[in-house]
Amino acid sequence: MKYELVSGFETHIELQTKTKIFCGCTTQFGGEPNSHCCPVCIGLPGTLPVLNREVVRFAIKAGLAVHGEIASVAKMDRKNYCYPDLSKAYQISQLYAPLIIGGYVELSSGRKIRLHHIHIEEDAGKLIHQHGDTYVDYNRGGVPLIEIVSEPDIRSIDEAKEYVEKLQQVMRYIGVSDCKMQEGSMRCDVNISVRPEGSDTFGTRTEIKNMNSITNIAKAMEYEYDRQVDLIESGGKVVQETLRYDDATGTTSSMRSKEDAHDYRYFRDPDLVSIHISRAEVEELRAQLPELPAAKCRRYVDELGIPEKDAQLLTKYRRISEYFDEAVKGVQSPKTVSNFIIGQMFRRAETESEKEQFDLSTTPAQLSELVGLLDSGKIRNNLAKATLEKMLDSGKGALEFISESDMGGVDDNALLELCKAAVESNPKAVEDFKSGKEKAIKALVGNVMKNSRGKADAQAAEAKIKELIG
Repeated sequence: MKYELVSGFETHIELQTKTKIFCGCTTQFGGEPNSHCCPVCIGLPGTLPVLNREVVRFAIKAGLAVHGEIASVAKMDRKNYCYPDLSKAYQISQLYAPLIIGGYVELSSGRKIRLHHIHIEEDAGKLIHQHGDTYVDYNRGGVPLIEIVSEPDIRSIDEAKEYVEKLQQVMRYIGVSDCKMQEGSMRCDVNISVRPEGSDTFGTRTEIKNMNSITNIAKAMEYEYDRQVDLIESGGKVVQETLRYDDATGTTSSMRSKEDAHDYRYFRDPDLVSIHISRAEVEELRAQLPELPAAKCRRYVDELGIPEKDAQLLTKYRRISEYFDEAVKGVQSPKTVSNFIIGQMFRRAETESEKEQFDLSTTPAQLSELVGLLDSGKIRNNLAKATLEKMLDSGKGALEFISESDMGGVDDNALLELCKAAVESNPKAVEDFKSGKEKAIKALVGNVMKNSRGKADAQAAEAKIKELIG
């Protein structure tokens, strides 16, 4: 029997506000343990929380970016559980009246992964296990989170990976979070079940907690899918439980039985007032959103003629897309700008962090100037590429490296002499071409380009060489 994977995600994203959700402590990552804390965020008796307005505004932006409906009134609740990383034995969260209802994330296939809701809450502290002892660092406690809860619409591991990548991309674009999974600012709880293909009945689900790597999410889901199928096929039953994933062994193991909402004894937090959101404020925040990556990608393809794969690379990181938008102003060939960015510039910014910053010495205006020289026929592509390397090394503009004589081009008579010299000095390449090796012509053209210092037209040179060879 074939089985279908059914999955939904609870994704926790730390917001990039300067201070915590209910106090004035910094949200900065790192620092000495327990140095970013105060009586409020560690819940000392008699302290009172005050909701950070920026947390609400950031969450509304997130909700708008994923097509959610912003509630007119939202309320804070207490989620009660006793665990060492939660010093006051409850977490301030939302259950009954969350800030954002619905929404969706659209995948490249056109499928929409529906969202149930998005709510705001405080993060817990961090447990550190060393040499058989456990220490608690409350620096993270009280850092503002949004929790994005999807419907169980994900049907494959590839869909799960794309869903997380799209969420990460959108939240970074709108500036509410850096979504650095390696630092814990984006973490996923993965709910997974299986059912016979064609069935409409959900199977019993398990939840894999605190996944902070897309690679490990994929591995954990693959293992858990196989484990549940094997269990069912052997006559057993899947038990609803919370699991941890061990990346060293590639396996999941039980942490505790799965809790439902009633197990946490949620009730309205008596220390915090209701949140009232006006339509005017929602529209103000909507107007602040940048062009989102999906819309930007479509514009690059439809209006600028950029191939879809290239457009996806250009829009993956906001800084790169903004650089491209500036560099294409006034140029005839946006595709040339795209080629230079994806080719030579990406080699200077290889890591995700480097692409996220995209802090190169060459400005968009300088790249635009170089492409303009190419568009006008004043220089050839080989010279443009070589010049860009010098620009990237120095931060100087194209005209610092291109002289008037470089922009003179090569006339027909000079091109003919260069092609004759290439044919005479490369007899083996000529014979290889005559015997059917089409690529041999590239060596001859390369000789012409070298001797003309990149000023010759490569296509014209290739045509002339073919005439000479006969």
